[in-house]
Amino acid sequence: MTERWALGGDLDVARIGYGAMRLSGWPGGPRPDRYTALAVLNRAVELGVNHIDTSNYYSHDGVSANELIREALHPYPDDLVIVTKVGALVEGADIHLPAEEHTGLTPSGLRRAVEANLSALGLDRLDVVNLRMGVLGPSDESLAAPLETLLALRDEGLIRHLGVSNVAAAQVAEARRTAPIACVQNQYNVAQRDDDPLVDACAEAGIAYVPFFPVGGYQPLTADHLNAVAARHGATVPQVALAWLLARSPNILLIPGTGSPAHLEENVAAAGLRLTPEDLAELG
Repeated sequence: MTERWALGGDLDVARIGYGAMRLSGWPGGPRPDRYTALAVLNRAVELGVNHIDTSNYYSHDGVSANELIREALHPYPDDLVIVTKVGALVEGADIHLPAEEHTGLTPSGLRRAVEANLSALGLDRLDVVNLRMGVLGPSDESLAAPLETLLALRDEGLIRHLGVSNVAAAQVAEARRTAPIACVQNQYNVAQRDDDPLVDACAEAGIAYVPFFPVGGYQPLTADHLNAVAARHGATVPQVALAWLLARSPNILLIPGTGSPAHLEENVAAAGLRLTPEDLAELG
């Protein structure tokens, strides 16, 4: 398995984790059958994955990622870290509503979301809760009020650590003035590097940076230089993209998602792919 990171300073996690979104097909797309989904989760733990990223939002057509996680892994291994998110994302058909009609960032909406995650996962406390700001991309909205709500829930013992997601650098700075921040979860990959300064700032502050869409998301990465590096190593382009992220900065934690056992094995194996200085120069 790969190197480790102390998430929040006290949660020892492998740098390649697992993102559970695809297990439910949320917000609309292919998903594995139930047997395969449970097999993927069990195999992930067998392979040394101990950081699972999920959310109560990841529920579609009666299939819930949280409920699958609980069925497959509860009672949970002592070292398993489950990270959830609450906030601007919305559930079901509400995802198509205008942003002003979303209620996820209100105090009542945040409490309901935290309690729903706890209930579905069968937990008394969530290891990390990410406050998701914005539905499609970062906004300039203040996150002080929703973060204060999550701090109160932390003080009640329902949350261990707080993170922020889909945020601009100024929002991260604002968040750090309000509460200790364990991680930042934003879009970032070898082809999408707008957050380069934020990755470095988080590393300097000891904050984990967790890129979503690490291999391109709904638009898989394609480029001649990626293909060339992959061919030299006998690897796949997604493996090269994951290895590049691991090499980019030691605070980067990966949560690639999949509903395929074979793809899971491929993702975890990327931890063993060591890119050379020449590879990294070619990737830019």
